[in-house]
Amino acid sequence: MSDDSKSANAMWGGRFSAGPDAIMEAINASIGYDQRMAQQDIDGSRAHASMLAAVGVITDKDAEAIREGLSQVLTEIEGGSFAFSTTLEDIHMNVEARLKEIVGEPAGRLHTARSRNDQVATDFRLWVRDQMDAAIDGLEALMRALLGQAEAGADWVMPGFTHLQTAQPVTWGHHMMAYVEMFARDMSRFRDARTRMNECPLGSAALAGTSFPIDRHMTAEALGFDRPTANSLDAVADRDFALEFLSSATICAMHLSRFAEELVIWSSAQFRFVRMSDKWSTGSSIMPQKRNPDAAELIRAKIGRIMGANIGLMTVMKGLPLAYSKDMQEDKEQVFDAADNLMLALAAMTGMVSDMAANTDALEAAASSGFSTATDLADWLVRALNMPFRDAHHVTGSLVAMAEARDCDLPNLSLADMQSVHAAITDEVFGILGVHNSVASRTSYGGTAPSEVRKQITRWKEALS
Repeated sequence: MSDDSKSANAMWGGRFSAGPDAIMEAINASIGYDQRMAQQDIDGSRAHASMLAAVGVITDKDAEAIREGLSQVLTEIEGGSFAFSTTLEDIHMNVEARLKEIVGEPAGRLHTARSRNDQVATDFRLWVRDQMDAAIDGLEALMRALLGQAEAGADWVMPGFTHLQTAQPVTWGHHMMAYVEMFARDMSRFRDARTRMNECPLGSAALAGTSFPIDRHMTAEALGFDRPTANSLDAVADRDFALEFLSSATICAMHLSRFAEELVIWSSAQFRFVRMSDKWSTGSSIMPQKRNPDAAELIRAKIGRIMGANIGLMTVMKGLPLAYSKDMQEDKEQVFDAADNLMLALAAMTGMVSDMAANTDALEAAASSGFSTATDLADWLVRALNMPFRDAHHVTGSLVAMAEARDCDLPNLSLADMQSVHAAITDEVFGILGVHNSVASRTSYGGTAPSEVRKQITRWKEALS
């Protein structure tokens, strides 16, 4: 038996006499990835030690030695000199073993009234809570970048699409504000999930609580939780907080992917709606004219990894009885990967939005094509001629067919042409057919009119400030 194996067995206690073989060690160890929770693990242990001393379970002297030793461990980890061992399985055992080397006997008292089950549940909650805060900050930065674009282009006209076919004119600002609303919902989901998960499992021990006179409210407060968890079984078995993070991240990544797809389309030579800066574009190894929107394409792909993590953890948890099973060790890698990719995608999208340049001439030309003001014509027939909308729809369709046959747009038809379809049409109709007139008329709450867009920009600036 190696010294490392002996060390691992010493941590386990006297129940096991032989060390794990290499395969068992490989499948059992999580230190390769859960060392990312070192800060959270040490924060939890400091709070636990202080509480144990406060209630008289350990002495103040031992608690102080533990806290100082943990500070040294954290310094070593942050400085890169800490030697992680796979035989010690995870971050919790690695930290405790090194603490024992530093402070000796007091380290053995740290694990009083707790288990690795409540310890890992606490560490993981702390880590996920940090990621929720980071996601909220990242979303706010992206929303501010979108607000900047919306304010600059509140009255730039562009085509609005349904089925990727020209539908009605909208404003650039209105389109940007649509994503502000989407990402605001993502922010709300992360905030809601953070509130729900902000309960402290520490002190639940293995599954049944502890007979020691601990103060769980004290540790909860020290770690920034709102309260301790109310059921020890649920506390160690729960991974809803990670699933809610992944669910929120998946929806957010889906929104990022939708916007990324639009940027890919808009930056193409066929659309020329936007020009992405050199920071977010790449060239081709063979075609010198190419400007590839690679950053947007990579953001578009991130949804696969993040959604995969969500499904993966849901699958891990779906068949587990209470309370803890080793399956739950598979909860972290996918959450870590999803969090990394979400933060990267948010940062990249914020950068692209901040410095992309809209081609206003191309936007307006596209807005004026495809009979985009047909609905305005139908609405005018209803208002001016008191025509039932279904009849107005039919008349407008006939005029569109006429313009299409003549290869022109609706404003290019003559009054006589229009009156040949419906005699009551007057020359007032030409006042509503321009794309600027169209967007200016959409003044209903939440509409695309520049005046309404600016109201929404003001509302969101106030909300974010």
